Amino acid sequence: MSYKTILAVLQSKTDAERVLDCALHLATQFSAHIIGVHSEAIPMPYVSPMGFPDTDFIATSSQINEQRTAEIKNIFESRAQREGISFEWQAMQSVSGDSAIGAVSVARTCDLVMVQQSDPQGDPASMTNVETLLFESGRPVLFVPYAIPQPSGFNKVLIAWNGTQQAARAVFDALPFILKAEETIILSLDAPDDDRESAAVAGVDLAATLTRHGAKVVVVSQTSGGIGAGEAIENHIAETGANLLVMGAYSQSWLKQFFFGGATRTVLKSMSVTTLMSR
Repeated sequence: MSYKTILAVLQSKTDAERVLDCALHLATQFSAHIIGVHSEAIPMPYVSPMGFPDTDFIATSSQINEQRTAEIKNIFESRAQREGISFEWQAMQSVSGDSAIGAVSVARTCDLVMVQQSDPQGDPASMTNVETLLFESGRPVLFVPYAIPQPSGFNKVLIAWNGTQQAARAVFDALPFILKAEETIILSLDAPDDDRESAAVAGVDLAATLTRHGAKVVVVSQTSGGIGAGEAIENHIAETGANLLVMGAYSQSWLKQFFFGGATRTVLKSMSVTTLMSR
């Protein structure tokens, strides 16, 4: 398995550079075709004091949108051409103007979707919009951290394993990365100890499967020690020096995590390494 079509969701000029730093490297590594997507809001007419649509406002908004799209397109195409890879550009318009929402239909036909983590200090709605890719695309989403330098490759992968459907999907969606890594750590956190499986051997079956693929795997079983699962995962990233996190998204209900917190929300807010999530 390999990634042959990568979608880069580019919200602005600032995040375009950061996403492309990672996306173009991966496209070169996997000999993949890369699609750049940017969306702008459809200008909505305002009514003038005379009761007529303000056509000047519509024209000005359209010009600004076209200029911003052209600038991002130029960044994407010039960098892709320098790398000598196969690429295409898609510009969209939508009511929201959010590129993550606008990219959903394209994302469903790609092997891997890439987008920058939302600014933790920014509009909370922007995080929700990025999460749309997780809920609606049906594809793995690789989140690039908002303000942390990216490695040239992912040589150490950390799998946050809880045995759920979402975690299983994320692991096998990430298989191309796992097979190229020098080491993959399966972190089993607060594994249940019951008649079906002992906490001491949680993750061993997954390790055996990945090893048959040729991956270099170790299994670590830990308890969270009273802190949240998200914080425990981040602590293990710091301890091991992992530079790619693989995890299932929202294995608990979205509403429960929204109101009470959870590993997915924690990681999306305070992402310390590039993170692949699937749902």
